[in-house]
Amino acid sequence: MTLTINTNVASIIAERNLNNATTGLNRSLERLSTGYKINHASDNAAGYSIADMWTTQIGSLDIAAANASTGADLLQTAEQTYGLLTDHLQRIRDLTVQAANGTYGSTSLKAIQSEVEARLREISRIAANSEFNGIKLMAYDHDGDGTGMTSAGLNLQVGLYANNDSVINLSSNLFKDASVSGLFKGDDDFKNAVKEASGATTAPQYNSDAGYKAIAAACAGLKVSGNTFVIGTNSKQMIGFIDNAIEEISNRVTQIGAAQNRVTSALSGIDVQSQNLVSSLSTLRDTDVADESSKYVQQQILQQASATLLATANQTPSIALNLI
Repeated sequence: MTLTINTNVASIIAERNLNNATTGLNRSLERLSTGYKINHASDNAAGYSIADMWTTQIGSLDIAAANASTGADLLQTAEQTYGLLTDHLQRIRDLTVQAANGTYGSTSLKAIQSEVEARLREISRIAANSEFNGIKLMAYDHDGDGTGMTSAGLNLQVGLYANNDSVINLSSNLFKDASVSGLFKGDDDFKNAVKEASGATTAPQYNSDAGYKAIAAACAGLKVSGNTFVIGTNSKQMIGFIDNAIEEISNRVTQIGAAQNRVTSALSGIDVQSQNLVSSLSTLRDTDVADESSKYVQQQILQQASATLLATANQTPSIALNLI
């Protein structure tokens, strides 16, 4: 090899290898300290993009799981509240059956009427106040009631995308008016019975003082006469109307149960999907500490060797002085 002073090729080679070893050492330090083998797009351009997409999806799946859990809480609230209404209706039915026996005088029937009226008022009160996060659970009327509910019902976003496969719809039928007016709505025979018990020419609005009194009177076999009650109606016919109201609530609870099963299934699916994405992201992005530690030691040795050889190469031109 030619011995020169102006150009030290050996030094250049040693310096290049030192820079490469230092770059590799710094890269290993970064990967070991962050725990990620992809810290910059330049590390793995395609992998960086995929990791970002998967990270976004994992975050969205966490929100979807929270959405499903919140939906399950809403359904549980509605189910338990419907249970309260059923308890009141069953007690009203028991009292109506008792009144229909024909062995009770007006005093006893008035006592029955009083309890039935109180329970009817409580049914409407519960229905009006049952809500979850500001959403009325038992007050939706398809004619429009101002609660914000629409005929489309409620959509639970339990998936990643803006399509029907990522949504569980809760029918507006689950949230129909469950007050006395809602539960006995649309039955002409019931309306006639209430009108007869009210002693008026037209049936009163059910969710009103006059309505509660008239319905309770009909259940007790009484009729409103001025400000008092007199025996004058057949309470047996009210049993069937009450049964229809109990069946209406039972149908809603059945639908709630089916929706709860769907939400539970969605939660399981979200857990599986999230777990697999996290595993894939770890494989793509996380540092293999054992492998990177070996590379770190290798680059450290190469750096030290290159530094020593560079120092030696820098002294090579001084040999020329021995020839002068």
